[in-house]
Amino acid sequence: MSEDLGFLIGDTARLMRRAFDERVRTQGVTRPQWRVLGLLKRFGGSTQIALADMMDVEPITLGRMIDRLQEAELVERRADPSDRRAWRVFLTPKGDIRLAELKPMAAELFADAVSGLDADQQEKLEQMLNVMRSNLTRHPAEFTHG
Repeated sequence: MSEDLGFLIGDTARLMRRAFDERVRTQGVTRPQWRVLGLLKRFGGSTQIALADMMDVEPITLGRMIDRLQEAELVERRADPSDRRAWRVFLTPKGDIRLAELKPMAAELFADAVSGLDADQQEKLEQMLNVMRSNLTRHPAEFTHG
């Protein structure tokens, strides 16, 4: 396998992030904020610490993002009933609408990115990337050194 594969994957991800940023610039939501909204759609009620971990950012960084999203009425914090120190974050109806507005933009970007690949190639690419992601999310002790 080519050593350039890692570079190619990283460069493709970087270009997709840049293209998405350009497409949503006028929507009043940044890509990281969009990511928070998407995570809350799937994992609503998560703690800020759990969300920060999912996004691979520091909790203080996520806290600022949530502050801005809360000011825009896209998310809300609720006290955790089992831990007075923790806050759980939820998507608001307005946040759900905003996310729905952004999804077609993301879908268009992905369609542009895979144009030239037929449906079978797209499915195989997705399967291969899922295998790679699964391999990389295993606990480090599971990796064997040969």
